[in-house]
Amino acid sequence: MRPDERDKFLSSDKLGRPLHDLRISVTDKCNFRCPYCMPAEKYHENYDFLKGEQLLGFGEITRLARIYTSLGVRKVRLTGGEPLLRQGLANLIEELCAIEEVEDIALTTNGSLLENKVEVLAAAGLDRVTVSLDSVDDAVFGNMTGGRECLPDVLAGIFAAQRAGLAPVKVNAVVMRGNNEEGVLELLNFFRGTGIIVRLVEFMDVGTINQWSRDRIVPYTELLERINRRWPLESLEKNYAGEVANRYRYKDGQGEVGFINSITQPFCTSCSRARLSADGKMYSCLFAAEGLDLRTPLRKGATDAEIRSLMVGKWIGRDDRYSMDRAAARQAKKGDRIEMFYIGG
Repeated sequence: MRPDERDKFLSSDKLGRPLHDLRISVTDKCNFRCPYCMPAEKYHENYDFLKGEQLLGFGEITRLARIYTSLGVRKVRLTGGEPLLRQGLANLIEELCAIEEVEDIALTTNGSLLENKVEVLAAAGLDRVTVSLDSVDDAVFGNMTGGRECLPDVLAGIFAAQRAGLAPVKVNAVVMRGNNEEGVLELLNFFRGTGIIVRLVEFMDVGTINQWSRDRIVPYTELLERINRRWPLESLEKNYAGEVANRYRYKDGQGEVGFINSITQPFCTSCSRARLSADGKMYSCLFAAEGLDLRTPLRKGATDAEIRSLMVGKWIGRDDRYSMDRAAARQAKKGDRIEMFYIGG
């Protein structure tokens, strides 16, 4: 068996899924208090977020990312919390860009701090940006961000990213019944013809505090029908194997819209993502309860080979398919799933 074949075998999990994508949380802090992620009543101003030495340093993150590439990782996404709260993020991007095997570096952000940082990030080597934005209505935006009044800043950041060449910029909107579903067409209309891709995300039961219930989901089929009545759509092929969004384009040529249907069309069978928390734990699923501590061995002098062995053991033992077995999984893991802000969306 050739070395590349051996490594491919070692980095496939119990369901035959290879390791290809790495999501790196650089902070658990956020300047928003979205009710479905970080409600203000729990994450108040005195909440004990990670501090100082609890966080992985950029050198540690880069070392782990380099080891991950030996197992097949080619795409890296920086998340949070809000990653732009981490000082010197451009330096980390430069370090990750220096890893030959890394083909793509992306950032997920709420966009509020993006306008003044995006040119530096792009110059450092950032390839793509996804902005979380649930509404372009001021009142709804405020309700869904914990009272933040910075919608103009977010919109300015989105278009600044586009000007900086981080195209196509994507906007992810979590659609929740009773919150923002009536503004979906307004959101889409705002970005039609701009080259910015809006992706509508079904409300997911990540963590334990977002008061998720099935009656708050707006199924993508309902949204697709509504949108198609206003602007006829036609389906598109996926850009790459494992892409989570179902893609459509407007027949009038005014752009593209995507649907991320984790509830009604789970994509567990093609999930190739590992997640690294800001304090150095490896998670094999967004809905996981426990992570593998990599920070401790890293700081105790473990070799790259030893850390790699830990990563391999975690991945090849992976059989996560939470979204496909949601009812049973929710019952089994009730009360102990990790919160979304801790490992990114």
